[in-house]
Amino acid sequence: MRLAARIPFLFIAGRAPGYGPAALGVFASALVLIELTAMLCTLGEKRGLAQRLSESDEHPANLIADGSLVALVASCAVALGFWLFPAPLFPGGNYTWIDRLMVLAIPPLALTEIWLAALAYRFDVAATVRARAVVEPWTISIVAGIMALVAPRSGLAVAYLASVYAAAIAAFVPFLRAYGRPQNWRPSLRNMGKLTWRSLPIATADAIEWGTRRLDIFILGLFAAPSAVGVYYVAQQIASLPQKLKTSFEPILGPVITRNLKTRDYAAIGRQVRQVGFWILAAQLGIAMALCIPGEGVMGLIGPQFVGGTGALAFLLAAEVVAATAVVSEAALIYVARIRNLVVSLLTVVLQALVTVGGILLMQELGYNELFQAAAAALGLALALGFASLVKSHILAGILAESINNWRWALVLAVVPAGLVGWAATRFLPEWAELAFGIPAILAVYFGVLWRRAFGPEDRVLFQKSSAPA
Repeated sequence: MRLAARIPFLFIAGRAPGYGPAALGVFASALVLIELTAMLCTLGEKRGLAQRLSESDEHPANLIADGSLVALVASCAVALGFWLFPAPLFPGGNYTWIDRLMVLAIPPLALTEIWLAALAYRFDVAATVRARAVVEPWTISIVAGIMALVAPRSGLAVAYLASVYAAAIAAFVPFLRAYGRPQNWRPSLRNMGKLTWRSLPIATADAIEWGTRRLDIFILGLFAAPSAVGVYYVAQQIASLPQKLKTSFEPILGPVITRNLKTRDYAAIGRQVRQVGFWILAAQLGIAMALCIPGEGVMGLIGPQFVGGTGALAFLLAAEVVAATAVVSEAALIYVARIRNLVVSLLTVVLQALVTVGGILLMQELGYNELFQAAAAALGLALALGFASLVKSHILAGILAESINNWRWALVLAVVPAGLVGWAATRFLPEWAELAFGIPAILAVYFGVLWRRAFGPEDRVLFQKSSAPA
């Protein structure tokens, strides 16, 4: 749903007069720091809130108010700093005063994450779907289209701000209904300080995990022109669909893990991590194949000047597949080994930075253009996430004394026929047909075989609606 709503935005931003790859590049460079700092300003409440709510007997609305106040103060301070010193947001120096207003997105971004995490603790994931998959992407698409006719130079910035505030409202209304107002609550500097100190490891791990998906854009922006960054941003947005599958499971996996930690049922945690890890891996692998095999046609939808980003798209999709194990392992590690998880996350970012910079410099030395440099940045991300998956799964397996392996050889039985269908579609069908018929055919064959050969009864529960409380 989120990708379907984002496609009109990417199409408008890629083809409308006044937009294009260069405008997208400037927009993406600012987005990196804005969303990263917003994640930092949540102080780990996106995942740490579930543990606080599980352990404390205090009124839930009061606990959430503490975290929200800390996030609001921190995000407002950072937003003011970026407003006064906007150079880090716009490395090329090409921006308008309206572009500078993008910093106003930081507070609502941070608060929205906390409100949605609170709703997820009560198993209300529908609020996240409405805010993130309906309200936010359709708002940015519609406003970008209007601004293309009115004021295209700052249209992307205005559309982004509108989408962020619309999503915040869509999250706050159900949050207020679910939790109500705080009861006899008073802001306490002591409580805020304790919360900040306790949350720092999770906050840093959250920021690093998110930052690995944006560090490549930041580094590429230092070496390449805005147009190349814009092409890479489009590839990243398309490749983010498999990543959203992980995000879909995260709101439920966190509360379930914290409840089992309370009873020290490590075997149950191991089963849940393996189960959800397999679901995420299987879905990501199928979608990655469907988008990668006809990759030139997918990128060409946005505009002919984006086709050169097909190589970057392939590596970005591969990165999401290899990251599946790291993602589910970290969902438990942030509660049972937060410092070790943080250290591995830091090593992952360092490795990614070194490989990305090295790859870009190597492409420059060999005389390849900036789109090859973009592909090198995507390869750096894939290698770094592969390292994180190996190390984090090994650490968690040792702590739980349970296997964390989410790979099943039956996946190969689904990949081979789906790959052959995709190859035939790109070989014998025109481009429009390989997108219209090839992608659905790849997905149909892959998931059909997967359902018959790889899914057991415990996996099929995912697609059943319970008629009674479990």
